[in-house]
Amino acid sequence: MKKEYDILVIGSGLGGLVSALILAKEGLKVCVLEKNNQYGGNLQTFSREKLIFDTGVHYLGGLSKGQNLHQFFSYLGIMDDLKLHKMDEDSYDKISFGDENIEYPHAQGYENFVEQLTAYFPNEKQNLENYCEEIQYVCAQFPRYQVVGKESYNEEILHLNTKRFIESVTQDKKLQAVLLGSNFLYGGDSENIPFYVHALTVNSYIQSAYKCVKGGSQITKLLIKKLREHGAEVHKHSVVSEFIFNETGVLSSVKTKEGKEYTAKKFISNIEIRSFIKLIGEEKLRKSFLNRVLSWEPVSSCFSVYLILKPQSFPNFNYNIYHYSSEEMIWSAFRYSKESWPETYMLSSTPSKHHPDYAESLTAISYMDFEEVKAWKETVNTVADEHERGLKYEQFKLEKAEKMITALERKIPNLRHFIKSIYTSSPLSYRDYIGSFEGNMYGYMKNSDNPLKTMVSPRTKIDNLFLTGQSVNMHGILGVTIGAFNTCAEILGKELIDGRLKQMINTHEKK
Repeated sequence: MKKEYDILVIGSGLGGLVSALILAKEGLKVCVLEKNNQYGGNLQTFSREKLIFDTGVHYLGGLSKGQNLHQFFSYLGIMDDLKLHKMDEDSYDKISFGDENIEYPHAQGYENFVEQLTAYFPNEKQNLENYCEEIQYVCAQFPRYQVVGKESYNEEILHLNTKRFIESVTQDKKLQAVLLGSNFLYGGDSENIPFYVHALTVNSYIQSAYKCVKGGSQITKLLIKKLREHGAEVHKHSVVSEFIFNETGVLSSVKTKEGKEYTAKKFISNIEIRSFIKLIGEEKLRKSFLNRVLSWEPVSSCFSVYLILKPQSFPNFNYNIYHYSSEEMIWSAFRYSKESWPETYMLSSTPSKHHPDYAESLTAISYMDFEEVKAWKETVNTVADEHERGLKYEQFKLEKAEKMITALERKIPNLRHFIKSIYTSSPLSYRDYIGSFEGNMYGYMKNSDNPLKTMVSPRTKIDNLFLTGQSVNMHGILGVTIGAFNTCAEILGKELIDGRLKQMINTHEKK
């Protein structure tokens, strides 16, 4: 017996799970297929020596009452069960340069953000206020950023360039670098990237910044629990190998490598956009769409070092550190020289369960081009499909970890004495586990000269096939969540989605 679904979702990243849940809540019969051993795409976690590590999501913004991600997650029914830990109010991020001892804070709340930085830049208060005002203005122009409202993009805003904007806000080179200090969150490009990407990213965290207790995978678990409550099916180890069209040319089902066939009325692809093109076949898509997507440049990948610390040896810190070898690095941090790698890194810590004043682990991440691991590109190694990559690869990772620890010791003298064990992941790990093209962190490079080039409609040329996920428009937890609501608005109608969200907001306000 073939089962038929109303909606079949391919890929269980955040975009796929949120889309599936929105549709299941409307009573549709939904099925999600995931190729890996673990659901959740970038939300995946892994454990080493009984400690949990995040692969992609290190902190979340906009989750306080009344803020946008809080409202989206409330609508999905997962907000109340999320275990969150609020980061330092006066400095959720700290930015530092070279051998300087100063760490410049990014604080939660706009007034506090201005106040904390004015202590370091006393003549820049007005400029900081203008910067904050502009960020909020740009965010308000975006469809669905305020949850409901705004029908379309403001073209003028899409063309604003980050570098030109920051230079117009302040002449102070150091302050420019500090304001751009968390650009790791969008791939380290401040020269070409549209200002809206900076604004949407930073605004969320200035509103509020939280860490997920026990990692981002709890978001996945809650979404799957809700999906099952609404009667949806979710299957892992299901590798979709082909799309099947019926004799009238309509997409009718998909086949998996395991030989199962899943029939549905509508389909949502939540897989990497190039993998999607390969799977469906170029001839099925518009030439203009193909040329555009295939010309996109992937965002850089990264190399991560996970340090398990000796018990009660190192104090925990409740913020992230973004460190740059120089102020100039801020403009294009992803362009590094192999010799002086890592020229920049993000460092975060996880508190010990029984002694929260101490850190149990540290995670340090820096950029890495896929070029560096190209020698092993034909190898695959995941929990579901284990293969060794060989001795040379292990040696490569060891050398990189060594370089990272040496760089960290400039900031944390004698760090080695606190380390119990070291684990690493390379662009290949991100590619194999998350399915991103060449292990890229956030989809594809955006450019303020041609912002629409990397914006894709959730609708495809095939009537009953839709797209969602981070390679469609905005990345990040909020960007992908908004994208999923937009994908579902194409399926259910914008009025219905807006009506449901308004209803939820009104109910909450009455409470």
